[in-house]
Amino acid sequence: MTGIFILDKPEGFTSFDAVAVARRLFGQKKIGHTGTLDPMATGVLPLLLGRATRAESLLPDTEKEYRASFALGTRTDTGDITGETIDHTDARVSREQLFAVLPRFRGEILQVPPMYSAIKKDGKRLYELARKGIEVEREARPVTIGRLELLRFDEEQQAGELLVSCSKGTYIRALIEDLAAAAGTLGTMTALRRTRACGFSLAEAVPLDEARRLAETEDLSALVRPVEGLFAVYPAVTVSTAQAARFANGGALEKARTSLRGNPLADGERLRVLGPDGQFLGLAETAEGELRVLRLFCEPSPGRKEMQA
Repeated sequence: MTGIFILDKPEGFTSFDAVAVARRLFGQKKIGHTGTLDPMATGVLPLLLGRATRAESLLPDTEKEYRASFALGTRTDTGDITGETIDHTDARVSREQLFAVLPRFRGEILQVPPMYSAIKKDGKRLYELARKGIEVEREARPVTIGRLELLRFDEEQQAGELLVSCSKGTYIRALIEDLAAAAGTLGTMTALRRTRACGFSLAEAVPLDEARRLAETEDLSALVRPVEGLFAVYPAVTVSTAQAARFANGGALEKARTSLRGNPLADGERLRVLGPDGQFLGLAETAEGELRVLRLFCEPSPGRKEMQA
């Protein structure tokens, strides 16, 4: 089976745990995921089934959206409540103080990744060093915060919730710590729920318990979405039967012989290539007047060797 299954990941599961469960539910080994969620985090986790796994390295950098709960006054070694408290302050802030610092963190900002992250430093994962009590210098990296709103804040409890839309590679834990510091206090993330990823929303996600129930009583394949949905941000070009056959066999297509004739596409543009029946064949990249195969997702024709382009 090939396609995308949108899972609402429960708390306490790693992304790899979710994949392992999905392999049992769907009865197939070839399953991957589109982006890691920490065990304490819940929400949208698109799983890639079958040939869809080859999309993982080509996913567009679409915004992800989160609802993040936080508590002020403490800081932990992990940046969230799963860690040990390493600092505390009696400083208190008001709702107005938090609102005042939010604009500083909207748009493109520089963010220092937390030590408890999967980023590598000299060949070692940062979290591996952190578990040994080793802290190393990390370079700040550019990330983009498209939306940042304070949904609620209880001044008595010094706790609240944020809505964050951000680019790939943004650490919400680090964002909360930086926001708290800008307001003159400390901060820790207490809960995280991903509400949008890869263009899919929480409304489209299936809770794990429901997926287990459906696997026993119904055919889960009805909930599997076409792999093309991962690339909806790219324009589509529909080709003829002969061109579809050529493309599916790894051959480049002359742009001038397609409906893109006269379209001033720059080299390096990506397109969804559809057959005359609307079937998604794969991704093409423009180069020197051609549409060259970037990755195929259609089933191989009889007698054709599988292509890994």
